[in-house]
Amino acid sequence: MKKIKFRISIILLFLFSLGMYSCSESEKIDPQLQNEILNLPNELFNYSNITFPSHFSTSDLQVGGQNSTLNEDNTPTTNQITDAGATLGRVLFYDKNLSKNGRVACASCHVQDKGFSDPKILSKGFDGGDTRRHSMGLTNALFYRKGTFFWDERAATLEEQVLLPIQDEVEMGLTLDTLVARIEATDYYEPLFKDAFGDKTVTTDRISKSLAQFVRSLVSYESKYDIGRAATNRSIDNFSNFTEEENLGKMLFLNPPPLGGLGCVACHGTEAFITPLQSTNNGLDAESTTDLGVYESTGNQADIGAFKTPSLRNVALRAPYMHDGRFATLEEVVEHYNSGVQAHPNLGRILKDSEGNPRRMNLSQEEKDALVVFLKTLTDNEMITDEKFSNPFR
Repeated sequence: MKKIKFRISIILLFLFSLGMYSCSESEKIDPQLQNEILNLPNELFNYSNITFPSHFSTSDLQVGGQNSTLNEDNTPTTNQITDAGATLGRVLFYDKNLSKNGRVACASCHVQDKGFSDPKILSKGFDGGDTRRHSMGLTNALFYRKGTFFWDERAATLEEQVLLPIQDEVEMGLTLDTLVARIEATDYYEPLFKDAFGDKTVTTDRISKSLAQFVRSLVSYESKYDIGRAATNRSIDNFSNFTEEENLGKMLFLNPPPLGGLGCVACHGTEAFITPLQSTNNGLDAESTTDLGVYESTGNQADIGAFKTPSLRNVALRAPYMHDGRFATLEEVVEHYNSGVQAHPNLGRILKDSEGNPRRMNLSQEEKDALVVFLKTLTDNEMITDEKFSNPFR
């Protein structure tokens, strides 16, 4: 009899994951199955007390006004990262039952070994529909000091952002009431909420806080670049672990034009390689028609065609590129900035020449190649293989 009950519970769990069965309060998953469902360590992973390299605490970049990386932290005082909170967030992030039919999770569009982005141009929602924009990589979301999220920055905080895809009619398709009811009806969440918040009560506020904690924990600081930077006094000095080509690419990226570089760091600042405070129009088109970018959130004419700039950490893993996924390779991205920037009315200042026209960088093939190989040094293999960021479901 016990074996029969076990098999029935497994069948119900399988059907629930496919969205073919919805359990009520009286039909919760057997708590004895919890260890069969989740692969969580007895001692919680460390999310809250990360030892960052010393270069995250300083700023020696040649572009003025940039703080150290750690000073760009957007964590609110009301939602500091805890190990238990981020652990709960990890389970929620990978749980497909947070979608209407149990077919997609947050992780479906933010894949760990793809830098928490999606290799498809547009992601697929729970019912197979396409998302409006390409999935933005989540690496170093912690270090965007302005704290707004999505390509158009429509979410004022990360806590607000994490709930919106769940409710989106294309992406995950749940109401918040249904979300809470599903989690309440799933036994493996009870101890996770107790550990994170002191009791088993499920609320949308607690769901959003724990998801935000997990996303903020997705930080990169162990790439080839970081190894070289840690052994060097200044970011612009040649790194001993870099090839000549990689050092050339680094110089072109970090130095402003007066010092022989391209000033890329103006839009990809700090050691997190993320824009600290503002979105940018990068001249993808001469005019904006179907997608007006940040303007759709602010109504400010100066924001037409501007989009949030994600961190370049793990960028080599995150093809395709831009908000619409129009570029398939890093080589195409570099060529855009070299020769393809369009004269949009809101084009970012750094991309204009002295007469207000789009800059033409006139890079040699050697320089373009060097930029690409430098960007590949920002890949953090430790992060993209770290178990604490991986799928906890067996």
